[in-house]
Amino acid sequence: MLRIASRAALLAGRRCYSAAAKGGPSIAGVGDIIAVASGKGGVGKSTTAVNISVALAKEFQLKVGLLDADIYGPSIPTMMNLHAKPEVNEDMKMIPVENHGVRCMSIGFLVDKDAPIVWRGPMVMSALEKMTRGVAWGDLDILVVDMPPGTGDAQLSMSQRLRLSGALIVSTPQDIALIDARRGANMFRKVQVPILGLVENMSCFKCPKCGEKSYIFGEGGAQRTAEDMDMKLLGEIPLEIDIRTGSDEGNPIVISSPGSASAQAYVHVAEKLMPFSQNRERTYMS
Repeated sequence: MLRIASRAALLAGRRCYSAAAKGGPSIAGVGDIIAVASGKGGVGKSTTAVNISVALAKEFQLKVGLLDADIYGPSIPTMMNLHAKPEVNEDMKMIPVENHGVRCMSIGFLVDKDAPIVWRGPMVMSALEKMTRGVAWGDLDILVVDMPPGTGDAQLSMSQRLRLSGALIVSTPQDIALIDARRGANMFRKVQVPILGLVENMSCFKCPKCGEKSYIFGEGGAQRTAEDMDMKLLGEIPLEIDIRTGSDEGNPIVISSPGSASAQAYVHVAEKLMPFSQNRERTYMS
């Protein structure tokens, strides 16, 4: 696995991804805020957000937070095996719940597991505001935001209010998913949020018995889309059974199976998102 020996050395070279983020953090104590987004649901956005968050914390020794901004479909509690309600400090701010070295906040901590969130837009925005500035995040190097799918009001407001450092777009290789991924990328560009790159999830299925690769969702779609839209292709995550079982059990694959191809791919993506590097040219500055 990739490892960074000195966290102090990383912090010494710290620079923000975007000009928009240079004005100071939009949440006190938080350095860079990275959105993990998708044009549609079901492409593995939350799985990507969880695994890169854990990789940043475990492999690169960063102080990492993970915000589940998907109000209608919160999945972080299950994927991180966290089900306790957050406590409230003396300043009446919620204290994040932590596992795998990552501080987490989700509406799923505050409602019953099977309760539907039947809220209109203003209530959703109020909840998101509470889960960002109403949380005692402490000092964080990176806050990873698992965005809701699509390009609606919640996504637009979060992009503008949080002063995002950059956005990571997740898609599967199939054309119908990539069409929506393009829309998502263009939304961030319209609000002047840099696109850090594209991650192709479920890039192929490798048979655990014979080792043969099957490109069940198509091949090379994300690479072509990245080239067309002048984006970096940050990684290709294969489809493995361990990803599904680890997500269901709250044990991300970068922890449960660190030597697997998928875990290695997530760690490589996390390394490319590192906002503090003295040893290589910053290729993600806007």
